[in-house]
Amino acid sequence: MRAGVRLFCFPYAGGSEAIFRTWQQHLPETVEVLPIQLPGRGARIKEPALTRLAPLVQALSQSLRSAMELPFAFFGHSMGGLIAFELARQLRREGGPMPVHLFISAKCCPKQVGEPDTHEIADQELIQILRRYEGTPREVLENAELMRLLLPVIRADMELCNTYVCDPEPPFQCSITAFGGLQDNRSGRECLEGWQNYTTGQFTLRMFPAGHFFIQTCERAILEAIFREVAPYAARF
Repeated sequence: MRAGVRLFCFPYAGGSEAIFRTWQQHLPETVEVLPIQLPGRGARIKEPALTRLAPLVQALSQSLRSAMELPFAFFGHSMGGLIAFELARQLRREGGPMPVHLFISAKCCPKQVGEPDTHEIADQELIQILRRYEGTPREVLENAELMRLLLPVIRADMELCNTYVCDPEPPFQCSITAFGGLQDNRSGRECLEGWQNYTTGQFTLRMFPAGHFFIQTCERAILEAIFREVAPYAARF
């Protein structure tokens, strides 16, 4: 069966496309999952991680355009939510195709809550911050060689978030769904509710009984919620 809708997935700071590798297994074939590998990680590890959002979304707009001939949606977790949002605005500026739905996960709406500034934080302190967020496996945090590769990417991603400025633009017409964790001290319900101001379409907020990285523990529930929204577009083909 041919896919009728595509789901572009953008990772959190320091994350890679591997976060989404199991998603296709738990979604029908009518939804094609396209995990996005950002510079500086995985197969693109030799490329420098970008520290500004504008050139990143400009590059993504061009590189992903050929895969946007079908209806498509964006999903982004934490930093990935910011990328998804700004990429949709970049496509609109260019007169390109627009997503049918935006899924913003564990990311406050712009100009609410920023990321921690990691410029002056020592490596060990940054590792402790990552440990508290509970999104990086302990075996990775305790592997000095892996952390030597990962920390520069995390610092670049944090700088990308810290330097982002949301310029005023009209709201989207497409619907927005925001996902959050009830125990997430970084991206709580109030700041997630602010996403309703960025669409004239339907806004939905779904909270899960977990912390910031509920994407790892609530995967099935997230995918069920996503499929409910994109299924009508998949059914057209």
